[in-house]
Amino acid sequence: MLVAACFGIGIVVGLTGMGGGALMTPVLVIFFNVPPLTAVSSDLVAAAVMKPVGSLVHLRRGTVNLDLVKWLCVGSIPAAFGGVFLIRALGHSEDVQAIVQKALGIALLVAAGGLAVRAYIRLVERARKRDGLLPPLPTDRPDVAVRKAPTILVGAAGGLIVGMTSVGSGSLIIIALMALYPALKASQLVGTDLVQAVPLVASAALAHILFGDFQLSLTASLLLGSIPGVWIGAQLSSRAPGGVVRRALAFVLLASSLKMFGVSNAVTVYVLVVTLFIAPIAWMVIRRRHGYPALGGRRLRGWMSKDRTAGDQARVGSS
Repeated sequence: MLVAACFGIGIVVGLTGMGGGALMTPVLVIFFNVPPLTAVSSDLVAAAVMKPVGSLVHLRRGTVNLDLVKWLCVGSIPAAFGGVFLIRALGHSEDVQAIVQKALGIALLVAAGGLAVRAYIRLVERARKRDGLLPPLPTDRPDVAVRKAPTILVGAAGGLIVGMTSVGSGSLIIIALMALYPALKASQLVGTDLVQAVPLVASAALAHILFGDFQLSLTASLLLGSIPGVWIGAQLSSRAPGGVVRRALAFVLLASSLKMFGVSNAVTVYVLVVTLFIAPIAWMVIRRRHGYPALGGRRLRGWMSKDRTAGDQARVGSS
């Protein structure tokens, strides 16, 4: 069961650049009753092996900005060690496990909210380009001017969170990269984030091996499932968008964060059901306010591509 779960998580990581610690660690804690600190340590060591698999695919396809990787690592590598030392300084009592679990819940909640913010920013960008307020993105790979100080700060913040919770190497840093460098294409964001996560996670993993609660048998099971999964996901990422997966990931992150805070099953189900109904309605309203069809462009184009009369198409466009 653990290997199968890690296989699915690996596909999500390769496809979107997100979800490694944000999904793996809660799965270990919630479904397999692994102590939070042990889950963080083993997950980071597994990620140190898993991340390079997806990174190699993106490096071969040229979807990595190596300058960004360099300056992110300047901040993230020492900060990841610092996060592990901070946990180490707190000790190994049950109170520390509770602190790690609460910190993980906060990180998951921020990651879920960040995905929603990311989707909204992308929608606004498309609307502004459509209205001629922004130039269209180039079709080839754009050259971006690296902003060193903000990039180092993003790496440092991400490294500290990763060292403490194993969450953030993808789900948090990729959102910050999108805000700092909007000219990067989606495939470049995923590829750059996966490559920068390799030294970041390796740094945190080494610290957890030395000072954390690493278990080799648990990590081996994680790797059996996640390595083939992340390779398949990376292959898909270079060819297809991951919008649907990101929406599902945000939903899972919300559920995981609630469980990390100790919310009861009944309340968790209630919150998820309400979110499942309210979020799509809110998103449709937002799309309409920015001049887009409520159901999404692909679904609308698919309907209009069938044998419809010009009058039908005109009515759909006006609505």
